[in-house]
Amino acid sequence: KAPRASKTCFVHPSRFLLFFSLQTFEKLLIANRGEIACRVIKTCKKMGIKTVAIHSDVDANAVHVKMADEAVCVGPAPTSKSYLNMDAIMEVIKKTRAQAVHPGYGFLSENREFARRLASEGITFIGPDTHAIQAMGDKIESKLLAKNAKVNTIPGFDGVVKDADEAVRIAREIGYPVMIKASAGGGGKGMRIAWDDEETREGFRFSSQEAASSFGDDRLLIEKFIDNPRHIEIQVLADKHGNALWLNERECSIQRRNQKVVEEAPSTFLDPETRRAMGEQAVALAKAVKYSSAGTVEFLVDSSKNFYFLEMNTRLQVEHPVTECITGLDLVQEMIRVAKGYPLRHKQADIPINGWAVECRVYAEDPYKSFGLPSIGKLSQYQEPLQVPSVRVDSGVQQGSDISIFYDPMISKLITYGCNRAEALKRMEEALDNYVIRGVAHNISLLREVIIHPRFIQGEISTKFLPEVYPDGFKGHKLTDLERRELLATAASLYPCLVSQQVEVDGMKLNVTSEWNLASPLLSVTIDGTQRTIQRISRSAAGDTSIQFLGTVYKLQILTKVAAELSKYMPEKAAEDTSSALRSPMPGAVVAVSVKPGDTVSEGQEICVIEAMKMQNSMTAAKTGKVKAVHCKAGDTVGEGDLLVELE
Repeated sequence: KAPRASKTCFVHPSRFLLFFSLQTFEKLLIANRGEIACRVIKTCKKMGIKTVAIHSDVDANAVHVKMADEAVCVGPAPTSKSYLNMDAIMEVIKKTRAQAVHPGYGFLSENREFARRLASEGITFIGPDTHAIQAMGDKIESKLLAKNAKVNTIPGFDGVVKDADEAVRIAREIGYPVMIKASAGGGGKGMRIAWDDEETREGFRFSSQEAASSFGDDRLLIEKFIDNPRHIEIQVLADKHGNALWLNERECSIQRRNQKVVEEAPSTFLDPETRRAMGEQAVALAKAVKYSSAGTVEFLVDSSKNFYFLEMNTRLQVEHPVTECITGLDLVQEMIRVAKGYPLRHKQADIPINGWAVECRVYAEDPYKSFGLPSIGKLSQYQEPLQVPSVRVDSGVQQGSDISIFYDPMISKLITYGCNRAEALKRMEEALDNYVIRGVAHNISLLREVIIHPRFIQGEISTKFLPEVYPDGFKGHKLTDLERRELLATAASLYPCLVSQQVEVDGMKLNVTSEWNLASPLLSVTIDGTQRTIQRISRSAAGDTSIQFLGTVYKLQILTKVAAELSKYMPEKAAEDTSSALRSPMPGAVVAVSVKPGDTVSEGQEICVIEAMKMQNSMTAAKTGKVKAVHCKAGDTVGEGDLLVELE
């Protein structure tokens, strides 16, 4: 059973955090961008610490740049020339006289060399020391250390895999399926599951390329893939005086492409004994490497509650807000205090589970394509649902912001808090309905469907949730007969903007009432006593209307009787033969092209590889045939829908 929430429920625990005026740092540089840079700046402001932002040239007008006291450009858009450019960042630190650096997550947050260079210049790294970063950042070394610390580990090869042939040999020895992953990796990048020799070779190639691109380190390891597990992690916090705590767990099983989508704290699955055992093993590992800062120990948990060490992230985790909500701690503040040398203020018995928190990662992605392929563009309209009670939005964008091809497509982290799980989920549903995002594709529809799905509500989840629930891909919300009638009645009422009217649909009359304030992107409508929040996305003179209803955008055509009669005489555009034309499903860069005109290809054969937001995607032939024309080459930048290859 899940732990009971405290009888005293705060509206939002993070609003009650206390900031003591302890002497820490006068000026701190944030070596990151986007929402996490904004998140760190907020805590620094509360602590009276001046902040320095770094940015690439395309991020010159980003929100984190505007929030900081100072901002300095460190290079052009590619991360290798800006946010991963250690020389440029070190120069900014000297120029601005920053005393400390918070790395956020990703980029240089787990880079031992960066931490070493800071230490050599007398600059405080807000994170663990170089030994812990090296030990835990290297998945091979961390697994050996975990074994020595009596932490449960997954069977696998405890060394670096040299090439694809060795990968196949090791995979056969371990037994399929296996997980191939980057030794220095994280965030789902450089990870592939292989079920046979062919997939192992392909996985080795893609994982090593992604690892080199994302982390500058292409070393890989292979271990047994635990089929159908839960992904549950323990937040730890340790100081430089030998004290360490575990701050309960986070359930992170809802994933796509090994990247988390929905997280919550606590987990519905853990009992107090398992929670304590996982927490104690996480603390034992932290102490074994003399860890000091906030960190996360990730576990895979099977259906029998056996748990296995996956990795330790020596940084602030993306999903840290849900832990802050149920404990009342500000983890960024705690990291800064620890880095300054202060001991922890709390004992293990002081750490509560107070209420329930859920986080949805809102991405600029098209969820109808492989559960989310990146979308780029300008946020032409953007409105966060902060009017909903107990909602927190960690974002680094605003109306007018650009979602770029160069960086992660995350728009924000949407967090809701409640006295219990049902309340937190109900608030999340309301928040998603009230979130306005225009100009790019987004995954609101997928997030909403996940949190209202019966399996999710019952806590019957695993890392295979999405492919199991949507085996043919995500198709949006499936309307019930009643919901269909509600949508049609709403659309019919919205067209003439009548405040109240009865609409007949399929022989049934529905009473629709609304003020229809078309100046607002959010429209509240009541249908037979049921309140709904909808969004009218578009409307044309021809009667075509798009309405976001229950999270999904539906295309409707509203016509007068005369127009409906005449519409049958309008010719329809013939659909393109997509089997002969390979188009890019997303904006990105062409990494490799495997064919040339005249080549014969088989159905499913790789044609080219597109990289988008540091993830590599193999584009394959939809049918067997001969290549008629190739319209791209390695190094090209392509947009969504661009023609790549034609078959005869």
